[in-house]
Amino acid sequence: MKYLLDTNICIHFFRGKFNLIDKFSNIGFENFAISEITLAELMFGAENSSNPENNYILIEKFTDQITILPIFDCLLKYAKEKARLRKAGITISDFDLIIGCTSIVGEMIMVTENLKEFERIEGIQLENWIKRN
Repeated sequence: MKYLLDTNICIHFFRGKFNLIDKFSNIGFENFAISEITLAELMFGAENSSNPENNYILIEKFTDQITILPIFDCLLKYAKEKARLRKAGITISDFDLIIGCTSIVGEMIMVTENLKEFERIEGIQLENWIKRN
């Protein structure tokens, strides 16, 4: 696996935006993973939507093609990074920090539109595949 996908990238993919369908197909789904946290966020979004049943189907089809990474292996990195950030007076949401630490521990590139949040994490590799006009 090469890329860890943030929740916002998955949502744009589901909506068919920003040519992500072509990008994913060209790279190959075997090169993508999401964190369990991203899965939880996607499931919340489905549950909170006007059509949960269809959205759960989309999520299931998507997650059948990619790897879902457990958060256990990144918990020590999370604790160290959260302490470092807190001492520096920098805030980041716990979910984003866990997702970002998952990419570091897995030696993966984090794909997100939310660069401002994730760039606070030391040692993270980031790419933004979203081109807004």
